[in-house]
Amino acid sequence: MGTDSVECVSLVDGMEEDEATHTYKHQPFCKNFGSGGIGHGWGMARPRMPIVISVNELLECPVCTNSMYPPIHQCCNGHTLCSTCKAKVNNRCPTCRQELGDIRCLALEKVAECYKLPCKYYSLGCPEIFPYYSKLKHESHCTFRPYNCPYVGSECAVVGDIPLLVSHLKDDHKVDMHSGCTFNHRYVKSNPREVDNATWMLTVFNCFGQYFCLHFEAFLLHKAPVYMAFLRYMGDENDARKYCYSLEVGADGRKMIWEGAPRSIRDSHQKVRDGYDGLIIQRNMALLISGGDQTELKLRVTGRIWKELSNPESGVSLPTQHL
Repeated sequence: MGTDSVECVSLVDGMEEDEATHTYKHQPFCKNFGSGGIGHGWGMARPRMPIVISVNELLECPVCTNSMYPPIHQCCNGHTLCSTCKAKVNNRCPTCRQELGDIRCLALEKVAECYKLPCKYYSLGCPEIFPYYSKLKHESHCTFRPYNCPYVGSECAVVGDIPLLVSHLKDDHKVDMHSGCTFNHRYVKSNPREVDNATWMLTVFNCFGQYFCLHFEAFLLHKAPVYMAFLRYMGDENDARKYCYSLEVGADGRKMIWEGAPRSIRDSHQKVRDGYDGLIIQRNMALLISGGDQTELKLRVTGRIWKELSNPESGVSLPTQHL
C-alpha cells in the first residue's frame, strides 16, 4: 500500500469569503491523495507541530555555551554571541564568518529582562529561580555552589561538595585525617634560617560531624620571617561562625595563644594568610620556643575546636566541649 501525500487547500478558494468565514472560520481542508494520485476524500488538516526553541537556547552563546548577558551582539545575518566571546573571535561571526560590527540584539536583551531562570546550581540542590539580571549576583553567593580543593602547595582544579573533597584530600593528596576536637602537632624543619617560604602537609580534623583544615607555613611578613598556623572550616561562612578554636605554642615557661573563628574554605588560603587571621610567630621566637637550637625548628602546636551554643535564657554564648 502506497504512502499517502497530503495537500492542504484553504476553503476560501472557490467560495464566497463571507460564507467560508461564517461556516468554517478559514480552517484549512486536507485533500488526501493515494500513491496513484487519485483523490480519496476530504478531511480537516492535522496541524503541523511547531519546532519549539526554548528561551534558554536563544540566550545560549554559540561559542562558550554560557547564558548571554547584555550587551548581546549580533552579525548582519542575525547570529548572536556574548560580549566576552566577541572579543575572542577576531571580529568574525563564528556561525557565518561575516564581519562583526557593533550591532546589539536589543530584542533578545528585552527577552532577557523578562525571563526568569533557575540558579545554575539547581542540579546541586538550589531551588531558587531569579530574574535574569539577579541570577549572577545570587550565584556568586549561592550556598549550593561547589567548593575548591583547600589543599595548598599544588595547582589543584578539583571542585565539588564536602564529601567529595574529603575523599579527594585523603586519596589523592594523602593528607593526615584525624577524629576529635583537640590536637597536638609537631612541625620540624632543618636549617630554618635558609628557608623563607615553606608549607607543611595539610591536616584535616573531623569534629562535631564537620571537617576542619589545619594550615602551617613559613613566609615573609614585611620582610621578616614568620611562621603562621590557622584553621579553615570545610563549609560556608555562616556555619563557620558557629565554631571557635584555639592554638597554643610554648616551652620553658614561654607561651603564645591564639583564639578565633575558623575561616570558611570559600576564602582562599592566600586571603586568610594575607589577612593575618591566625597564630603568627616570629622566627626567632619560634626557634627559642623550639629549645634554643638555631639549626632546627621543632615547634609543637596544640589546639582545640569548640562549638558556641546560645543560652536561651541569658542570650550568652557558652563554649561546648566535644568529649
